[in-house]
Amino acid sequence: MSASSLLEIRDLVVRYDKQHTVLNGVSLTVGRGERVCVVGASGTGKTTLFRAINGFAPAASGSVHLNGAEVTRAHGRSLRALRSQIGVVSQRHDLVDRLYVHQNVMAGILGRWPWWRALRYLFAPSQDELEQAAAALARVGLRQKSHSRTSDLSGGERQRVAIARALIQQPVLCLADEPIASLDPTLAEQILALLCGLAEESQVTLLCSLHQPQLAEKYFDRIVEMRGGEIVADRPANQASLGSGI
Repeated sequence: MSASSLLEIRDLVVRYDKQHTVLNGVSLTVGRGERVCVVGASGTGKTTLFRAINGFAPAASGSVHLNGAEVTRAHGRSLRALRSQIGVVSQRHDLVDRLYVHQNVMAGILGRWPWWRALRYLFAPSQDELEQAAAALARVGLRQKSHSRTSDLSGGERQRVAIARALIQQPVLCLADEPIASLDPTLAEQILALLCGLAEESQVTLLCSLHQPQLAEKYFDRIVEMRGGEIVADRPANQASLGSGI
């Protein structure tokens, strides 16, 4: 793995059963600080690829290396340590409605705290901890929502909270899996601009999946096209598509 590479995937195969191969020999290298978009129709393997990077989809063969460490062979504490380097923004937001907004944001780093501190935060957060959450929310334009119930937020606000939660981890890699799937076109562009801008500002490597190639061209440096569990093209965003014409 070269010093400039953060993520290296080699000949990755993921199967759900003997008859169903979801990823078929996928190889991909992502450099530090890159903004890469994986495009493809539903069912092409984008989400499974992201789950394999996180260690949630076991590899039948091949390998995934993050920051020099192999994800595909990691277990227990070592796998949790690797996952702590990855921020995740998904299309479902994965927020807990009954919690306050600041609690959902700080969930991004609770795994790094001793259990007693994480439990104490839920009932009696310190002023410093509240300020940390508020600062993260300020970066996504939601500082004033820190003490709101998450259930009261709009879809766009929820996605902003999810971005704040991912970035407060100070990850080396942010995985954004269809982060605009449930948003209207105007809001979708706002969220993509925010996500890409914050990733660049924080020098976080960003790997995002979309099924809208025109938005991938507009906001990302590099486009990876998937079809049928395979990568069919990998190109700079300003080059003509070589893939399936999604």
